[in-house]
Amino acid sequence: MASGRPRQPDDPSIMASVEAAMSTVARPRPITRIWPWRYEFGLIAGTVLGMIGIGVALGPGWLIAAAAAAMAILGVALAWRPSRRRIIARARCVITPHRVRTGCAQPWIQTSDGHLPAVLYTVPAYHGERVWLWCRAGITAGDLEAARDSLRAACWASDVRVVVNDRRSHIVVLEVIRRPPPSLPEGGGSGWPDLDRGEAGSPEPEEPALYYGLGLPRPLG
Repeated sequence: MASGRPRQPDDPSIMASVEAAMSTVARPRPITRIWPWRYEFGLIAGTVLGMIGIGVALGPGWLIAAAAAAMAILGVALAWRPSRRRIIARARCVITPHRVRTGCAQPWIQTSDGHLPAVLYTVPAYHGERVWLWCRAGITAGDLEAARDSLRAACWASDVRVVVNDRRSHIVVLEVIRRPPPSLPEGGGSGWPDLDRGEAGSPEPEEPALYYGLGLPRPLG
């Protein structure tokens, strides 16, 4: 943990106050700056190149017809409930990484030189989204656990769970919870999907849960 980083709300320590006054987020490297926006850049580039290609090869009339057809297909996809849910889930996978970075920047979840955890990728899940983070040296799962309230608010979520990879401690998964689990398992437990609570029961709320391997739930038995 970086010196002085508050682990609890309203940490009164002197070092925490000094870090709050002096800490800033470092300017990201070029590849780190482009990676979080890869989907947006890809969509814009594909749309522009497609429009140019159709306009040059077929003419303005076909370009207008292609745009109208694309809008009609999008309208039908949004009107059909299963398709709309998939589109919304994918859109959230694009938006949530940006919100996670914002949620990490505000409570100083960063290295001593100001670098945030790197968002590797995001996938939809039944409960919301699952975000894989690469914790740089100086950042731990405990730092993210202490900032759950900030992350939850930044992600516009009902809850955020911090899940540790038991083989690679620098890989941390954030479970962004947007809807509750369907039911509680028999014999108690939290009911959150894909979380290992250990043989002796569930951990304390402040303790991160565990993932088996690279983001896979631990097999039973």
